[in-house]
Amino acid sequence: MKSFKAAVAQAASNPADALASAGKAAAIIREAAGEGAKLIVFPEAFLGGYPKGASFGAPIGIRKPEGREAFRDYYERAIDLDGEEVALIAEATAETGLFAVMGCIERDGGTLYCTVLFFDGEKGLIGKHRKLMPTAGERLIWGFGDGSTMPVFETPLGRIGAVICWENYMPMLRMHMYSQGVSLYCAPTADDRDTWLPSMQHIALEGRCFVLSACQHITRGAFPDDHECALGDDPDTVLMRGGSAIVDPLGNVLAGPDFEGETVLYADIDMAAVARGKYDFDVTGHYARPDIFQLRVDDRPKRAVSNISDEPLSE
Repeated sequence: MKSFKAAVAQAASNPADALASAGKAAAIIREAAGEGAKLIVFPEAFLGGYPKGASFGAPIGIRKPEGREAFRDYYERAIDLDGEEVALIAEATAETGLFAVMGCIERDGGTLYCTVLFFDGEKGLIGKHRKLMPTAGERLIWGFGDGSTMPVFETPLGRIGAVICWENYMPMLRMHMYSQGVSLYCAPTADDRDTWLPSMQHIALEGRCFVLSACQHITRGAFPDDHECALGDDPDTVLMRGGSAIVDPLGNVLAGPDFEGETVLYADIDMAAVARGKYDFDVTGHYARPDIFQLRVDDRPKRAVSNISDEPLSE
């Protein structure tokens, strides 16, 4: 497709109810489709919630009982990939034909992962990316993804991939995404600082790709009363202020950043701009120096336990 309309959803999730968040996302998907959008990106942890300001009772060397209970509650709010939340999003994308990129908290066994899900219209859920490197206190509550979930999907719109929040500061991960030919680089995030937009502009310029970044605009009042929050308990306190944006392959901002409240931002995407951008800079092509620099990527899944019966017998 040469050109189309894309959207980023700067929406507040329901941190206490992932199913309610999925219902809200489905309504936004239908709204965006009504505006002519073909692609929509949602923020980090939209299903399951980003626990902004919580410490989970973990001073160094100590895990408080109330912290364990906070994690249990957070664990219960996470989603399973065969659950109702995923089914609701898949239904909305099948109805509208939109490609949706959805941040969630994925429950797998006893571990939670910060994950991005990819929904391709009638095909439903086609893949996921698990955050490779949770930041700071996130490492207490989320597991680490491995190299097996760093996909870029070929679609009629372009090649779509996603990198979550501060993963975008990992040069080697970005290089792997560029090497897969990503042209629609999605960046769900919880970073609402003024410095985020320049990073997105740099990535767009570096990869000569469109960058679509979505961050929640959410207040303390969206969380349960018993949610521990280092930023206070005034329900009007803004915990994440948005800053969502869409950037073109030459670093021009097409939409956003918006810090005013919940909204859906739209921009017209001209895919010919990718080739025009790579005329003078292709980071994994004519501007690369593989005689000097090379990146090796291990994209094999890593399992904690492997049965010997899974391995081929040697002759």
